[in-house]
Amino acid sequence: MKGKLESLVDKNNLPAHIVIIMDGNGRWANKKNLDRISGHREGMKSVRAVVQGAKDLGVKHITLYAFSAQNWQRPKVEVNALMELLKQYLLREGDKLLENGIRLNAIGRLWELPQDVHEVLEETIEKTKDGKELTLTLALSYGGREEIIDAVKKISCEKIAPEDVNQTNFARFLYTSDLPEPDLLIRTSGEMRLSNFMLWQLAYTEIYVTKTLWPNFRKRHLIKAILNYQRRERRFGLTGDQAKKREVI
Repeated sequence: MKGKLESLVDKNNLPAHIVIIMDGNGRWANKKNLDRISGHREGMKSVRAVVQGAKDLGVKHITLYAFSAQNWQRPKVEVNALMELLKQYLLREGDKLLENGIRLNAIGRLWELPQDVHEVLEETIEKTKDGKELTLTLALSYGGREEIIDAVKKISCEKIAPEDVNQTNFARFLYTSDLPEPDLLIRTSGEMRLSNFMLWQLAYTEIYVTKTLWPNFRKRHLIKAILNYQRRERRFGLTGDQAKKREVI
């Protein structure tokens, strides 16, 4: 069944950049009468499965919304546990990422991370910097509004004239300046909101929402999202006929 599902994927029409809002760890844990940390721990298995699955399919960029700027407001015990899980993931998976040609990247207010976590993150990024198969970006201490504010501050520091500010120039100051704009956003657990994620970048991104909780999300769910994406007509504000002509050109 898995092979049959994957055979339906058009490898010539893959989303270049998939971003995922990983939601539902707490609900998964509650359903099993477990603590929330157990849900986050189980969610790490999904991270491994999805990253490997994306790489196997030929996807070149995947970004995971791992920890938001607002998540710092959660109970301290949970925040500390999430930071420890992140650190352990980096320590355990660093060599596997390297072996699989996966480059680690990170976006957000990374300076807000605990020093030990930040150091391991930087070491893993350096270790995997030559990976060519897939770029895995972790959004950490990340917020879309915060990103836009930080971009405005950078532009202000460079004293760019207002008339010289346009969409292309502005994008250069975002955390994602070296990444392609997302083609597909996946949100798990059925929630219908962006949660302050990539507010600038998602302007024309296709959105796919599944009721599957993140700890249950695996490669087959990723494939279903991609198949759904491949059935859509992307118009970028044009008419259907205009979009088709643009594709031909």
